[in-house]
Amino acid sequence: MISRISRDTLRRMMERGDDFILIDTLPTTIFRKSHLPGAINIVSDDIVTAAPRQIRDREATIVVYCANGPCRRSDLAAERLVELGYRNVLDYHEGKADWIESGLPVETA
Repeated sequence: MISRISRDTLRRMMERGDDFILIDTLPTTIFRKSHLPGAINIVSDDIVTAAPRQIRDREATIVVYCANGPCRRSDLAAERLVELGYRNVLDYHEGKADWIESGLPVETA
C-alpha cells in the first residue's frame, strides 16, 4: 500500500526546502495551465519509461499527485514507481483541486 501525504505536510516540506521530487501526473496540457510549485510533469502513462531516466536515485523521496481524490493517475503512478524499485513514494491523493481550494499558489508553464 502506498503512503499518502496531506496538503499540510506537503506544504511544510516545501516551506522547509526539504529535498524531494514532486510529480504532476496529469497530461502536459493540463500541467502547463497550472501545477504545484516546483512540480515536474511525468504523465502517469509514461512513468515506467520516464522515471528511470529522470530520477536515478531509488531512495529519493517522491510525491505524486493528480487532479483530485477520484482521479486515479497518482495512485497508478505511485504503484508503478514502487514496482520500479523507488522506496520513498508518497501520494498526495487529494491533489491539485485540494491545493487550489485551500488558496495555495500554483505555477504555470
